[in-house]
Order: sequence, then structure tokens, then C-alpha cells
Amino acid sequence: MADAPVLRLRGLGWAVRGVPIVEDVSLAVDEGEFLAFIGPNGAGKTSLFNLVSGLCPATSGSIELDGADITAAPVAARARRGIGRTFQTSSLWPGLTVAEHLRLAAQAAAGTGARGLLRRRAEPYREQVDATLDRTRLGHRAEALAGALSHGEKRKLELAVLLVGDPRLILLDEPMAGVSAEEVPALVELIRAVHRDQGRTVLMVEHHMDVLLGLADRLAVMHHGTLLALDAPARLMADATVQQAYLGEAL
Repeated sequence: MADAPVLRLRGLGWAVRGVPIVEDVSLAVDEGEFLAFIGPNGAGKTSLFNLVSGLCPATSGSIELDGADITAAPVAARARRGIGRTFQTSSLWPGLTVAEHLRLAAQAAAGTGARGLLRRRAEPYREQVDATLDRTRLGHRAEALAGALSHGEKRKLELAVLLVGDPRLILLDEPMAGVSAEEVPALVELIRAVHRDQGRTVLMVEHHMDVLLGLADRLAVMHHGTLLALDAPARLMADATVQQAYLGEAL
């Protein structure tokens, strides 16, 4: 373990017009850990991810990455420091191929503009793109248009776009949403490989408990914008308070 956690939240909060959306969340995430967030809809899980990734400004508390305060850092600065993020809703370009998405992501990660990228066939990112296609098992779909992919393949591509930038801390927001039952096992195995084989730290919001119980080192339960509980999956799911808050409300 590193001397400082990869991520530490201290009393983190976000309020809109005085109404708390996320309130007083404190936790630490160690290098290589898989931390999953569960809780009812509206519990503040995605809002917490928005705070960590910089999409929403914290109104209280602090965010530390490797011991450095990034509470006021913009999204791009956090990305350069190694934070990657996916979203519940796909943000892919239907008319671009899988490989073109990765070339754009590679060029963006290198800090250069995208102008002329798709006109160049000999570019310096081929090895990087090919390696990512191989890791995410999308090599056979490299020239397929994103709009022609299945939902599970789109989720793989979204993760591949992140991996091109080599993030240390990955935030996955409901990656199984909309994915068919047939495609879930392959996506789970990919996420497991990203975490264990590639040694990345992963935070994930997901409603499929069977998926989380096979992946997560710890579970964090969010409820009404607060952190209700944080523990190993088996102990946490046996807790009566957690059962009432999580299992007793519609997801």
C-alpha cells in the first residue's frame, strides 16, 4: 500500500440552493482496491462521482488524490492526474469506428488537438490503440461503427476509451445498465481484468448485487446523500440497517 490512499474524501458535500445532495462523506480508497457503491435511486451515488471527477463543485469538505488536495481542480486537470470516468448514458459517436474512438482518446490523452486526426492513417498512436483493443477484446470490431455495436460492446468501448489514457483511478457509473444478460459475464470479466490484472483502482456504482459481490473488496452504502455504511460485502449485506435502507426500497 502507498503511504497515502489513492483517494481520500473528508466531509465531502454538495448542496444546491441550500439543499444537500451529498453530505459529509468521508472515506479512503487504497491503491488497487475495488470499492462499489450501492443504494436506492437518488441516494447520491452518481453525484458523488460527479464531485470526485470534477463535474460538480464541492460546497464542503475536500478531495485528495495521492495526498494532494484536488478539491478545486478542473476536470481536465483531474484526468491528467489519472482519474477516468464513464457515465450511465453512452457518449460515443455513432459514425466513428471503434479504432477512431481510441485514436481520438489517445491524442487527447497526449494533450494534442484532434484536428486532422481522422485524415491521418499513419499516426503515432497505433501501438497504443492496438494494445487497448487487445486488452478490451475489441480487436475484431476495430473497424465497426460505434452505432452498430451491441450495448455490451459499447460499454467495452467506453472502458477502452478510458484505458487509452492509462488512468490509475477508474470510476464506472452503472456499466451494466442496458446490457443484455448474455453480455454481462464478458463485461464482468473485462472489469475484473482491468482491476486485478492491470492493477487499477476501481470505484463502481451498480445495482446488480450478484455482479458486485464477485468484484468488490468493499461496499459503500449511500442513503439520502450520506454514507450509511462501508465494509466487506458479506458483513455489510448482513447488517439490518443496510437491509432496511437498501433492500427495503425500490432500486
